[in-house]
Amino acid sequence: RIRPSTGSGRTVERLPSASDREIHNEREGAQRGEAAPPEPVEGRANVLVCLQAIQTILTAAQEAHPRECCGILLGDDRAITHAIPTANVHPEPRRHFEIDPRALIDAHKAERAGGAQVLGYYHSHPGGNAEPSATDRAQAAHDGKLWAIVAPTQGGCEVRFFRDGEERFEALSYAVLPR
Repeated sequence: RIRPSTGSGRTVERLPSASDREIHNEREGAQRGEAAPPEPVEGRANVLVCLQAIQTILTAAQEAHPRECCGILLGDDRAITHAIPTANVHPEPRRHFEIDPRALIDAHKAERAGGAQVLGYYHSHPGGNAEPSATDRAQAAHDGKLWAIVAPTQGGCEVRFFRDGEERFEALSYAVLPR
């Protein structure tokens, strides 16, 4: 069941079903200075994400715990269609993440060959919040890519999406598509 959380994401008590289709607008993170609030898009979500991608992110976080999981977000101009788990090659995977460079190169090669676009990245904060950490902010490329961050909550896991802007992360609202 997906239910709105007090943060800028969704608390997931179980993997969402195909009937779980809702828009979730977020603003609290910006009030704490972590991310700019999402701009309303005529009642629509800033990001559309397929259910399969959300399920992959949640499963990767659960399987990696207590280490950080990480991966690549793929899709097109309309939506995130896939989340591809990658190895976390950081020497301290309980506190940091580093996407396997080979997986990133392969994803970019596939995109150039006509495959899905590399829209961004995801990772987990097993002992933290679903928002960019100080390390995330310091190491961000400021390239406009999407970031999904998942963290545990009392009721399950919270997933939040951000855009890595030129100066800071921008919190984004999102809607889950059934496929």
